[in-house]
Amino acid sequence: MNAFAFHSSKCLKTFNAKVLFSSFQRIADFRSDTVTKPCRNMRSAMANADVGDDVYGEDPSVKRLQEYACYITGKEASLFVPSGTMGNLIAVGVHCQRGEEVMLGNKSHMYLYEAGGASSFMGVSYACVPNLPNGSFSLDDMSEALRDSEDDHFPKTSLLAIENTHNFCGGVPLKRDFLIQCRKFAEKNDLKIHVDGARIANAAISQKTSLKELLDGMDSASICLSKGLGAPV
Repeated sequence: MNAFAFHSSKCLKTFNAKVLFSSFQRIADFRSDTVTKPCRNMRSAMANADVGDDVYGEDPSVKRLQEYACYITGKEASLFVPSGTMGNLIAVGVHCQRGEEVMLGNKSHMYLYEAGGASSFMGVSYACVPNLPNGSFSLDDMSEALRDSEDDHFPKTSLLAIENTHNFCGGVPLKRDFLIQCRKFAEKNDLKIHVDGARIANAAISQKTSLKELLDGMDSASICLSKGLGAPV
């Protein structure tokens, strides 16, 4: 999409006034919020960042980033990884044993766009429930998808994964009532909850709350640093 700067002659007052376009053009790319490029100040910050060997825990920039992530989310630990997909995959591996199952929406990014990583890498199967237009799912569908833990023929449902904001459902933030419903459902059925929070900061701004509040009672979350104007990744 091109945006042009233009003006019309003062003497032309009709709707069909001749428009003079300048040669200056700005290109706005709306394919994704991941395609923007870092500004000059961002590039300068990257070039001058304190670095070290992260394997030995000696990268001060990564350590400060992880400490800040804990501070804003209220979680006890965080880990900087190359992608949101990897963050989601790690969470599945932490919460589930091989042969167990993760319950998630049928329109979720984890199910549709992450190459079946939970199955291929972690040996964890998917139990999909229908996503409603607002990104949530019904309690009845969740209860129906829950496996009978007493039957050895079934994989054990160990994890409930939700997406906030929900990409496929129009970028909508999940309602507070649904988050509370998920926490109660998980507690009742001995499940962990993971939040695919690639754009959860948008939800916090939209609902005038904090990341800490949105993640209260959630066992893990992935948050992307590549989502937003001028993001460094």
